[in-house]
Amino acid sequence: MELSTAQLQQDNDNEIISQLNQTESQISDAGNLSDNQQTCTQDINTVLTEMNASLAGLKVGMEHLQKDNEGMLTTTNITTAFSVSAKQVAFSASVFTGGAQGYVGPFDTETVLVFRNVLTNIGNAYNPHTGTFSAPVRGVYHFEFYLHGHGHKSHPTAATLVKNWQQQIVTAFEGQPSNSVNPANGVILLLQCGDVVFVRLWRNARIYDTCNNHTTFSGYLLFPM
Repeated sequence: MELSTAQLQQDNDNEIISQLNQTESQISDAGNLSDNQQTCTQDINTVLTEMNASLAGLKVGMEHLQKDNEGMLTTTNITTAFSVSAKQVAFSASVFTGGAQGYVGPFDTETVLVFRNVLTNIGNAYNPHTGTFSAPVRGVYHFEFYLHGHGHKSHPTAATLVKNWQQQIVTAFEGQPSNSVNPANGVILLLQCGDVVFVRLWRNARIYDTCNNHTTFSGYLLFPM
């Protein structure tokens, strides 16, 4: 009987020790779980912080991009407005004003033919005081001039379109001893901003004009370049 009691006591002790070991293991597992949860929470907080920083950076970038786009739109609008304004270039003029009529020429030297009676001058590129057209913008222009005269054995009806005072471009000429003459010519030119174009009467030539505007000089911008 005493052996059985001692053995029983030992079994009880072993069971208690086993339970204590199991409890310690559970506590340890619980501690590890708590540490894992804490680590996971820290990782999530770190990711959220980085995402917030990235979103803040994107917001700032979007604001700068929006400002740049607004600046580009403003520049585009200004450029477009200038382009539209520059395209509005056209003129047409005849020789005499106020119903006057008569001859111009002949002269001993080549002379700029001044068309004083302005019919159209959109853009104000033509100067009726000097007879010259100054290109306000680089582009392709069309010019034409019509001369009227009376036949004469010594004085033809002749003039030349001139660019920049020296370059002769095209000529209109008729020389006959009698009857009316109406030479004309036209051309398309690529001009730089500031280039000058005018009609120059030949030496010893003459033209005739009336209030009916027989002798005219016209030009306009086809398109800017």
